[in-house]
Amino acid sequence: MSTEQSPAQSPPRRTGRRVVVPAVLILVLAVVVSGVVWSVHRGPATAGGDPPVPVQTTTVVRTDLASTVSLTGTLGYGRAEPVKGGRSGTVTWLPPAGATVTRGKQLYRIDDQPVPLFYGGLPLYRDLAEPGTVGRDVRVVATNLKALGYEIGYQPVPGEKVSRPVKAAAASPAGQQDAAPEPGRGTSGQGAAAPTPTASAPARVVVRKGEGVLTGSLMRAIKRWQQDAELPVTGRIAVGDVAVLPGAVRVDAVTALRGDPAETPLLTVTPTAKVITVQAEVAEAGTIQRGDRVTVTLPGDKTVDGTVSAVATAVTQDDAGPTATPKRAVTVTVDDDLTGIDAADVQVDLAGETREGVLAVPVGALVALSEGGYALQLADGGRFVAVTTGMFAKGMVEVSGDGITEDLAVVTAS
Repeated sequence: MSTEQSPAQSPPRRTGRRVVVPAVLILVLAVVVSGVVWSVHRGPATAGGDPPVPVQTTTVVRTDLASTVSLTGTLGYGRAEPVKGGRSGTVTWLPPAGATVTRGKQLYRIDDQPVPLFYGGLPLYRDLAEPGTVGRDVRVVATNLKALGYEIGYQPVPGEKVSRPVKAAAASPAGQQDAAPEPGRGTSGQGAAAPTPTASAPARVVVRKGEGVLTGSLMRAIKRWQQDAELPVTGRIAVGDVAVLPGAVRVDAVTALRGDPAETPLLTVTPTAKVITVQAEVAEAGTIQRGDRVTVTLPGDKTVDGTVSAVATAVTQDDAGPTATPKRAVTVTVDDDLTGIDAADVQVDLAGETREGVLAVPVGALVALSEGGYALQLADGGRFVAVTTGMFAKGMVEVSGDGITEDLAVVTAS
C-alpha cells in the first residue's frame, strides 16, 4: 500500500511561522475589525478618552426689568427763531452768524444806537415813562436791571395797592349827559356817582402776581443803565429800545443787510445750549414726560445721560400723503459738555414699561419647544420645564411656571 497522502488531505502549507489564510477569510476579518473601530469612535467616551464638554449654567434671579424705546434724534442748537426790529429806523450793525449774545449786550443797532438783549417771556409793548405804571412788562425791566447789578429799590409785592396818577376826565360835549355807570361800578353804597379820579386824586391799583411797578427808584436805575449802555439818558424805555428773548442766544443766521428798514426780520437765533431734537410718533410722545431721564448714544458709541426738557404739543407731518406719520418734537438736553460736536445724528433711549421684582433669566437660557412655547433645561439632570415668558429687556427675559423659583440652576447658551 502506498504511503503517500492525497492532496485533499495535505495540511496547510507554512512558510516560516506565517499561516497562509484563504482570501475569503481575510475579507471577513477585515469587515469585522473595521466595524469594531467604527463602534468605538461612535460610542461614549471611556475613562481613557476625551472628557465631555461642560455645559454653561446660570440661575433664575429676581430683578427689575424695564423696556427701552430707542428713537433717532438730531444734535444741534434747536429750532431757530426770527427776530425783527421793534421800532422804525435803519439797521446800522448786525452780529455775525455763530455769535453768542447775553443779557445786557447789544443784539443789533438801529440808527447807530445799540439795542440790548433783556431776558423775559413778554416783549415790551408800550412806552414805560409814567411813574406808577404797573404791569408784567415793568417786571421784565426791573428783573433785568437787578440782574445786571443796578439798585432798583423796593418793588411792591402782589396784593399791595399803589397809586397811579391819571389824567383828568375830558368834559362831556355840550348838551350831552355823561353815560350811566355800569351796575356795581362807579357807584357808592347809596347809589350816588363816585367821583372821577383826577390828577389830584390818583387811582389805586392792586399789584398782581408777576407784575412790577415803575417806581422812582426803578426810573433812576434806568437812567444809570442808559448812561452805561451809551443810550439817551431819559429814564424811560420805549417800545423797541430793548429786544426781549427767553435767554442768551446764538445767532444762527443774519437775514437783513445794513441799511435795511429795522421793522423787518433781521436775524434768526437759537438757544446757546446744544440740544437733541427727536421726532416721536404721537403714541410714543404721549408716554414721554418732561423731566424723564434718557441715555444718548453719540457718534463713536459714546453714551451720555440726558433729560427731556420739552415735549411739543403741536403735531407735524414731515411727509405728505396718506402714509405720512404724525409726529411731535421731543427736546432732550444732555448733562455732559459736547464741545467739538455741533451737529450729528444720535440715538436716544427712553425707559418704557417697568416690571419690578420678577423672575428672569438670560435670553440664551430659553429652549424653543417643537410644539410651541419655551422651556428651561435644569442643570441637575437635563430635564426640561415649560415656562411662560414676559418682558424682554437688555438680554434678560421674565419667566414663570411650575417649579420656577429664584436661584434655580438652568442651562444657558450665553
